[in-house]
Amino acid sequence: MTRLALVTGASSGIGLELARCCARDGLDLILAADEPEIEDAAAEIRAMGREAKALQGDLSDPAAVDRLIELAGARPVDFLLANAGRGLGHAFIDQDWQQARHVIDTNIVGTLYLVQRIARDMVRRGSGRILLTGSIAGFMPGTFQAVYNASKAFIDSFAIALRHELQDSGVSVTLLMPGATETRFFQRAGLLDTRIGQARKADAAAVAEAGFKAMMAGEEQIVTGWKNRMQVAAAHVTPAGMLAEQHRRMAEPNSGQESEEEG
Repeated sequence: MTRLALVTGASSGIGLELARCCARDGLDLILAADEPEIEDAAAEIRAMGREAKALQGDLSDPAAVDRLIELAGARPVDFLLANAGRGLGHAFIDQDWQQARHVIDTNIVGTLYLVQRIARDMVRRGSGRILLTGSIAGFMPGTFQAVYNASKAFIDSFAIALRHELQDSGVSVTLLMPGATETRFFQRAGLLDTRIGQARKADAAAVAEAGFKAMMAGEEQIVTGWKNRMQVAAAHVTPAGMLAEQHRRMAEPNSGQESEEEG
């Protein structure tokens, strides 16, 4: 039987590129996102000759996660690529609480619920691979992006811990940690007026391919891009307060305009 992959956040960006990687590798797919474009993504995968089912749903809601898992029916999920995530810019005290809560519920609560449901079945079968999309943002206090960076710090830590819990189970867990990538993320997070929002970003296809290859090889983690790897190395020896101020310069509202004036 053809193996089955489940990819979340698959309507665009890294998630869509991960789905394409899976299809090119001969996998059938279940795709999920909170945007109607997820149906277009499924149609593209079918055009590539693979079976694809799609769910448009908000994965911060456990009921939507349950519906997503039901799409597999009796088929085991061989690969889980948990990529869905939300960002939110601006100062924490100025953010709408429901939007901030939605970041937490999507990036952490919904992701962990999905991973636990799928991983339990993988462990029972003694096989499976999981890819979690974290971020190098998890290595630095996210001034003007505080909730998002904290949520990614959680995922970065969780993924490595889960990998070592499952090390003798036949199930591997890989952590993908990209830096700023050319996706809809910055628009949806309200960061287009910032330096990071306006800076040159990594190609989503290249990031996804690196993450997919690392997952298939059973690697523990991958930081994409040599500049990002240098940034992570520096973060390990830089005081947290200094990192927070560095992040301020990149994510403070209107910092993109300041960058243009300096140039």
